[in-house]
Amino acid sequence: MGSFAVPSSASSASKIKRKRHLSETSFEPNGQPTSRDASDEDNTDSSVPGNNSDTVMVNSSPASKRPRQRGLTSEEDESMSVSVSMPVAELPAGLEEQYGFKINPPPLDRPVRIYCDGIYDLFHFGHAKALEQAKKAFPDVYLLVGVCSDKETHKRKGKTVMTDNERYEAVRHCKWVDEVVTDAPWIVDQDFLDCHKIDYVAHDAEPYQSRESGDVYAFVKDQGRFLPTERTEGISTSDLITRIVRDYDAYLRRNLERGVSAKELNISFLKERKIKTKKSIEDFRDHIKATLHDTMTLWEDKSHDFIRGFGSLFGAEDVVDKFWKLRNKRGRITMDSASTSRTNSRAQSEDRDMAGLEASEDTDMEVPKKNKECV
Repeated sequence: MGSFAVPSSASSASKIKRKRHLSETSFEPNGQPTSRDASDEDNTDSSVPGNNSDTVMVNSSPASKRPRQRGLTSEEDESMSVSVSMPVAELPAGLEEQYGFKINPPPLDRPVRIYCDGIYDLFHFGHAKALEQAKKAFPDVYLLVGVCSDKETHKRKGKTVMTDNERYEAVRHCKWVDEVVTDAPWIVDQDFLDCHKIDYVAHDAEPYQSRESGDVYAFVKDQGRFLPTERTEGISTSDLITRIVRDYDAYLRRNLERGVSAKELNISFLKERKIKTKKSIEDFRDHIKATLHDTMTLWEDKSHDFIRGFGSLFGAEDVVDKFWKLRNKRGRITMDSASTSRTNSRAQSEDRDMAGLEASEDTDMEVPKKNKECV
């Protein structure tokens, strides 16, 4: 009579646990990563039906018993993917009423092509924020930036600090820019818009005047193709140049100390000597001030120790310490006020020296003219 082994209770229990584990883990949503290492946000796309992390329910029934879904045709699949992944581009509500001119609706079947133009001298964060506004105006934007050449800029607005090639490269390295249009026209015309397939020209809404027109953007505003942006207050190329001109002597001294020659700085030999002499006098003054301060501090510490030791004979150390702290506080206030007055008087004397130097230079220029008139 044949014999057979009866499975033990422990082995049967382990098989039941294994089946239960497989049924719970084999039906997770397919292709949905569960790791949150890369971001604090959920990796699922909440815009796709059935992928909402708050409403997803795991089906614990076997896969063979789930109802079969009807397969989608290629046209239905493509239309569904486009409707889900392509947000609709539209103008902000009330934009036309805010600025008082017509703005055309954006195209829906392709990226919106926006054009910004300017000089972009000393490219700064105000320029970058204007380009960022244009780039983020719609969900899908191709941003073109036109930079005017040196010839056009110097003729119409004046000298620039950077050359046109330097300005081209500065704009090209901004992350919001998709394409740089070099040697851009000062006034945009219809041929330029058609050539680059431009949908909008973005700039701040204030009229930009030129010799030909009271507003160089009036043409695109009339066509409804002008997109207004906001200026960044507190920063501009003119402000940066004003800071340099205001502290002209300080920057001259800075460059001279770094080894730049007077010829490269376009200053005379006398001007160079004057700046270096003033720097030597200030260094000597600061050295004397530091030496006196260190000496006074040393003697004050020694006198404090002597007085405190003498007061300890009568048990008056605390009284001496309080008196000394009060005295030091008053001394610091007096020194700060004296330092402020010396700084103000020094600035006034420097202004008088500069005025006298300019007056002497003007006199030297006028003397040959008078001699020439006498001859």
